Amino acid sequence: MQNIILKGSDVAASINEEIIKKLKDCKKIPELAIIRVGEKPDDLAYERGAVKRLDKVGMKHTLFTFDETISNDDFLAEFDRINSDDGIDGILLLRPLPRHINEKEVENRILPSKDVDGISPVNMAKVYAADDTGFAPCTAEAVIEALKYAHIDLSGKNVTVIGRSLVIGKPAAMLLIKNNATVTVCHTKTADLPGKCRNADIIIAAAGKAKMVTSDYVRDGQIIIDVGINADEEGNLCGDVDFEEVSKKASVITPVPGGIGSVTTSVLAKHLLRAAADS
Repeated sequence: MQNIILKGSDVAASINEEIIKKLKDCKKIPELAIIRVGEKPDDLAYERGAVKRLDKVGMKHTLFTFDETISNDDFLAEFDRINSDDGIDGILLLRPLPRHINEKEVENRILPSKDVDGISPVNMAKVYAADDTGFAPCTAEAVIEALKYAHIDLSGKNVTVIGRSLVIGKPAAMLLIKNNATVTVCHTKTADLPGKCRNADIIIAAAGKAKMVTSDYVRDGQIIIDVGINADEEGNLCGDVDFEEVSKKASVITPVPGGIGSVTTSVLAKHLLRAAADS
């Protein structure tokens, strides 16, 4: 059985090449505003990845950082100022925000045309309506980009998505359906989850639970896309899939680290380019 480890760096390089070509025809260099409240390690890691990717493809970025004690009113005022700045083409808001800040209010305020990570109700509705004029959440779209790069035809495929979040699970399901896949959305409370996974052609693991997908969940020849970012009992970075076990059965599998996370920032840059071109 052919066993392919689908590396995110390869997928990202393909997207980057396309961006650099299109950037030559852009009237201005696109600029992204990265907004961070506090200094959570996950936020800092994603911020570094986004900055590195934008630098690599030749785009601009401005970092706006705020103390985690900033009041709700003050943050909304600062956000509105950034949101209305004509020099900024796209906004990446690192979430979740501190509990005292009304995140839903921010999602409602962000201009859909600058919402390059697909958090606004307008863009989310467009994902569900299969409307290409919106922006899907970057991680969900990164799953599709990886499958396309691997020349996996989704039409007619049975896909099990483990996870129901608005960031990955639900939008990924909608994007898969748009590509004519037959999708089953599961979660940690699903009855006989291993059985539902074994019946699929493709498994998208996005539950946020370290190594929950073991060899019992899979059969020989399946395609496994691991979107999870977790720490195992030894504190090592790992996905939702037990890679060592499952890779022996999978025909195609993404690693963690080095998988879908590497693609997400390239999708972000791709969205930024489109936002700048449409402005």
